[in-house]
Amino acid sequence: MNVVILAAGLGKRMHSDLPKVLHPLAGRPLLAHVIATAQRLKPGVICVVYGHGGERVREAFPQPGLAWAKQEPQLGTGHALLQALPHLNPKVPTLVLYGDVPLTRAETLASLCRAAGKGAALLTVELDDPYGYGRIIRSRGAIKRIVEEKDATKAERAVHEINTGIMVLPTARLKSWLSGLSNRNAQKEYYLTDVVAAAVADKVSIQAVQPGAAWETLGVNSKAQLAELERRFQAGVAAELMRDGATLADPARIDVRGSLVCGRDVSIDVNCVFEGEVALGAGVSVGANCVLKNVRVAAGTRIEPFCHLEDADIGARCRIGPYARLRPGTTLAEEVHIGNFVEVKASQIAARSKANHLAYVGDTTVGRDVNIGAGTITCNYDGANKHRTVIEDEAFIGSDTQLVAPVRVGRGATLGAGTTLTKDAPAGGLTVSRAKQVTIPGWKRPVKIKK
Repeated sequence: MNVVILAAGLGKRMHSDLPKVLHPLAGRPLLAHVIATAQRLKPGVICVVYGHGGERVREAFPQPGLAWAKQEPQLGTGHALLQALPHLNPKVPTLVLYGDVPLTRAETLASLCRAAGKGAALLTVELDDPYGYGRIIRSRGAIKRIVEEKDATKAERAVHEINTGIMVLPTARLKSWLSGLSNRNAQKEYYLTDVVAAAVADKVSIQAVQPGAAWETLGVNSKAQLAELERRFQAGVAAELMRDGATLADPARIDVRGSLVCGRDVSIDVNCVFEGEVALGAGVSVGANCVLKNVRVAAGTRIEPFCHLEDADIGARCRIGPYARLRPGTTLAEEVHIGNFVEVKASQIAARSKANHLAYVGDTTVGRDVNIGAGTITCNYDGANKHRTVIEDEAFIGSDTQLVAPVRVGRGATLGAGTTLTKDAPAGGLTVSRAKQVTIPGWKRPVKIKK
């Protein structure tokens, strides 16, 4: 089949300079969801009709395999589909989708295509309150036409079966049908829906298919509708996670903006955000208010509340946080402890090493069974270049220590508290760098002068 995605709309009610189809849902543009669904159907061509936002929309989707047709000016949905015709194979049907309707399931669209056969098919839905939607007008059960809300009579507005806009049409007939459209209507636009009456006149069979749920057909025309669809999407993700065995403290307070894969007995507390590709091994627990982006966490690890982890690989049975930050390039082996207010960046930390509080570890290789005391800083940046620190196995780094890279701490070495290390510390020894402690008798603390 051909797939045409109409994505040229202005989106006035969004009150934004960002093109409507680029507004994010679950971390991806609305249009990205529609393209992904279309790709699941394996069509011969996917043509995106764009207009408002122009090249910003095209530049957001650099992947090959998409055809693009520009609609300028925007004269309605019928005019939009006309712009796509040069890209379409006339021998196969055309499925029409919308760049601001992101939640339609591929299974629903496959059913619609099967129902069309060699004719046409419309995705329709029954609404208790159909206000604002085009109505499906039938005669003796057969679809005759679609009438828009602004053009409908009182009797037609009483119809509850509405047009979703999603349809399958015989491509070979489209040129004549679209060329015959008129803009003599309330909005002075060329409506794609008017091709239904043209199909009836040409005795083309028109079938109607209903989705599994009305939310599959909801579009985005305002920030409020975008927020509503976000929660519907996240509710579906949460249901899948729980079905597969994850424990969610509150399914309404989780956001997955990418892919989240969970092993057995994973537990996730409230207000956690997962971005990019995240994998949680068996028995992992994630505390409240954490953000994980492109992270792999091995089995048995516990992530305490208020942690921010990005582009990190975390081993088994680690303990992270609370209030820890793992930045890109961090790799932790098994049973590593990263405590509160500890930041790690571009570093590898071997098994059973600990930095339990108030430390910065950057561009560092840490061996196994190392203890990094409170207030430790690896001084990896000299104002122009980054340098690396190496801390070998079983070293002990005292509190309030600065390691001025490039520097190496030997195996089993101990650095006394308050040390500023500018040269390599030899293995097995105690290295201390401190000013001599002195006491000044009779010294008086300054007194604030009263004005």
